[in-house]
Amino acid sequence: MRVLALILAITLFPVAIAHAQPAGGALDSGAAVAPVPPRDYVAQIRNDFTPESRAYSSTRTALAFVEPLYTIIVALVLLSSGLSARMRDLAGDLAKRRYPRMLVYFVLYSVAAGVLMLPFLWAGDFALEHRFGLSNQSLGGWFGDQAKAFVLQIVFLGVLPILALAYRRLESSPRRWWLWFAGWSFPLITATVLIQPLVIEPAFNKFTPLRDAHLRDRILALAARADIPAGRVDEVDRSAQTNKYNAYVSGFGASQHIVLWDTTLRGMDEREILFVTGHEIGHYKLGHIWKGIVIDSVLSVGVFLLTWLIARALAQRFGPSWGFTQLHDLASLPMLAAVLNTVVFIVTPAYNAFSREAEHEADVYALEITRDNDAGARSYIKLGAQNRSDPEPSTFVKWVLFTHPPLIERVRFAIEYHPWREGRPNRFFKGAVSPGG
Repeated sequence: MRVLALILAITLFPVAIAHAQPAGGALDSGAAVAPVPPRDYVAQIRNDFTPESRAYSSTRTALAFVEPLYTIIVALVLLSSGLSARMRDLAGDLAKRRYPRMLVYFVLYSVAAGVLMLPFLWAGDFALEHRFGLSNQSLGGWFGDQAKAFVLQIVFLGVLPILALAYRRLESSPRRWWLWFAGWSFPLITATVLIQPLVIEPAFNKFTPLRDAHLRDRILALAARADIPAGRVDEVDRSAQTNKYNAYVSGFGASQHIVLWDTTLRGMDEREILFVTGHEIGHYKLGHIWKGIVIDSVLSVGVFLLTWLIARALAQRFGPSWGFTQLHDLASLPMLAAVLNTVVFIVTPAYNAFSREAEHEADVYALEITRDNDAGARSYIKLGAQNRSDPEPSTFVKWVLFTHPPLIERVRFAIEYHPWREGRPNRFFKGAVSPGG
């Protein structure tokens, strides 16, 4: 539900647009790498997960569960105080036609919700990251990113008449609007994925072609080995916001690119970086972006159905005291946003199960194309240690929050999976092995 949450739920509360989660591995474009003497990777992982890292991870987990409750509190403040109804009335006084009236209200709502959300965002995105040495970003830079997110929210949901059209459908089809919304989700999610590398990502960071010519040539050789067209491999100045490591693939067609954070380029060696790139190539070859869009679109049917059922009941019970009696009343937006945000959180484990499987498949592909188990294990260990990730979360936390397999699971698989040594076929990579491999 990552893209769906981005465009339909989280954006209704002003928050910084999320960057992709850390991906797994990638490595060598040359011949298969000879096995290295065994190491106690698990002991190293547990040793790296210091009490400080445990405190960070536990706090981050708690915030993930508190966030839906906080958004509900924000909605209740806007509704029970009558502020949402007063903003609707003001918008009606300033603009008589539907589109400008919706735009005026949405700007007022975004400002009010943003002010109320700011303490939570500051605590989780700024204070926590600085407390544990994961960010050097200035407070001014952080506020600048929040302002950019605010402007993008207004443009994509307000200036582009997405919200106005949604409210028109709420009015014209009060019993079936949820089905219409679900039908719109596929083109809307697809458009968002397409423009994310072109508009959203560059608004926050500078992207440049990978400057290390030797590394770029090895990555392109790895791509050629995977029989994919030479695409864009970019580096991004994420050190402006964080000290964490990451790499990801985004977009599709002309907008698709593999992105390596500058922190990753500085913190990992060449073999580890190539393994990470192989992981991203695996996402491309295995069609995970399109599969994710389809999964999001299918889940949106249940998301909007639940949102309709809950919102209708709340409007009937509390609507008059909140200043509205119909869902198509603009004053209902805080309630709809909170319900949608909560429902997305409830169904997110279903998407996360798909995401963990996709990440595992990309891990498999990276191992098969590089045959460098050691570099794969080391890249995961560095990602986990630098990002202070919990290597062994509880089953419940893994099920609800984790988009990737836990660190220890990935490392164990990385050192144990080598069908080429055992005369067994690969699961995914069917290309020829370089001489000596």
